[in-house]
Amino acid sequence: MKRLVLEDKEEMIIALQNEINRTPDSRYDHRLHGVLMVANGMSCYEVAEMLGHGPRTIEYWVRSFNAHGFGRLYEKQRPGRPSGVPLDSLDGDLREDPHVFGYVENMWDGVLLRKHLSDHYGIDLGIRQCENIFHKLGFRLRRPRPMIAKGDPERKKDFKKTP
Repeated sequence: MKRLVLEDKEEMIIALQNEINRTPDSRYDHRLHGVLMVANGMSCYEVAEMLGHGPRTIEYWVRSFNAHGFGRLYEKQRPGRPSGVPLDSLDGDLREDPHVFGYVENMWDGVLLRKHLSDHYGIDLGIRQCENIFHKLGFRLRRPRPMIAKGDPERKKDFKKTP
C-alpha cells in the first residue's frame, strides 16, 4: 500500500492537537489511545513521540489506569483559586448608570470599574483585569464622541447653512 502524506503537515498537526484539546471527552479518548498503545507493546517514549507528549505523561496515564481504571483517565477538576468577583451582582451594577453609585463619570471603563470593585466589594484588581471582566460579561468597548467646547447658541445659528 502506498504511504499517505498529509498536505501542510505542520499546520495539520497543530489543528489536530487543537481538536484533541477542545473537549474533555476528546482528551479522554486521547489518553485511552496512549494507554492502548502501551498495552500493545509500545514504550512510553514511542507513544510520547507519536502523541506529542512527554514520556512521563504517558507513564502517568498508564500508572493511573493500572491503579484506578478508566475513571482516572477522565480530566479532574483543576485546582485554582476561585474568583472573588461576584459576576452576577456586578453585571447588574454595570447595567446601571455610574451616577447611581455616586460617580461623576458618564460611562463605565476599566478605571471606574476598578474603583467600584474597591469601594463596594473590597476587591483590588488591575485595570486590565477589570477590562477582562467587561469581556466576560459580554460588554463591548464604546468610546464617547469627543465634545467640542460649548459655544454660544446664538452665534452658532449665524454659521448654519439652513435656519
